[in-house]
Amino acid sequence: MPGRDESVIDAEGPWTHRAVSAGGTRFHIAEAGEGPLVLLLHGFPQFWWSWHHQLVSLPAAGFRAAAVDLRGYGGSDKPPRGYDLVTLAGDAAGLVRALGEANAIVVGHDWGGLLAWTMGVYHPKVVQRLVTVSAPHPLRLRQAVRNGLRTQAWATRHSLEFQVPMWPERRLVRDDAALVGRMLHDWSGPGWPDERTERVVRQAFQIQGVAHSAMEYHRWLIRSLPRPDGIRYARRMRTPIHVPTLQLHGALDTFTLPSTAQGSGRYVAAPYRWKLLEGAGHFPHQERPRSFDSLLLGWLNDPEPDR
Repeated sequence: MPGRDESVIDAEGPWTHRAVSAGGTRFHIAEAGEGPLVLLLHGFPQFWWSWHHQLVSLPAAGFRAAAVDLRGYGGSDKPPRGYDLVTLAGDAAGLVRALGEANAIVVGHDWGGLLAWTMGVYHPKVVQRLVTVSAPHPLRLRQAVRNGLRTQAWATRHSLEFQVPMWPERRLVRDDAALVGRMLHDWSGPGWPDERTERVVRQAFQIQGVAHSAMEYHRWLIRSLPRPDGIRYARRMRTPIHVPTLQLHGALDTFTLPSTAQGSGRYVAAPYRWKLLEGAGHFPHQERPRSFDSLLLGWLNDPEPDR
């Protein structure tokens, strides 16, 4: 039987839960609807439930929505390695095939957005359309962080703090994961999160192994910069994206600044659209779900997304 924290993974709703294996790793997904597959990839410090609004709106619009717990999160496996963006993109591409599809519309938020960008380069045949939320192109993020501590580097200072062994994990789960709750409040616009959202996210982050796995994402991002694997990744990511791309960002995002995300279109050699959501911070799909869904569904149903 699942413990108190693990019980949130199987939250009930108009969706079904199941485990799917891809590349030897087992992933937990929540899915609903029939039609073209939309793969939903969450960010830090969340899990599949961050897409619970879209697990209702997308099926109602004729899509099959599948929200996955990324490697190391929620009900998915938590292996000791594989937290680099190349492996994570391979996970997502394998999931599309494991779900019985040749390709999918890929929607990623935060870390899910970074790996969605990566999928567009490393697995272009698997990506039908690309949607990134609160996530600049990885090369744009690197460039912005290098600009100085007063801008994006200061906004994402947590990633630097997470480089220390063991201590960040302990700090994140201390006092019922209070710091995770503070991050949600600090990075969002006014009036969010509600009590239920904060509670389930804090509970899910306390599942054994999640805090450490989450830190490994951040550690790879920083530590790989001077290493051969990081240099190879940066060179490969110069390859243009050749699928229609929608980039959504909250105007009030204090964690990933809108000015950092703008300019990512230079890496897209296909129809590209940028939209800023007023009144939303780092979690626009949860903070302003109606506005978010209107933009997303309008673009998905547009046969000419370059207009």
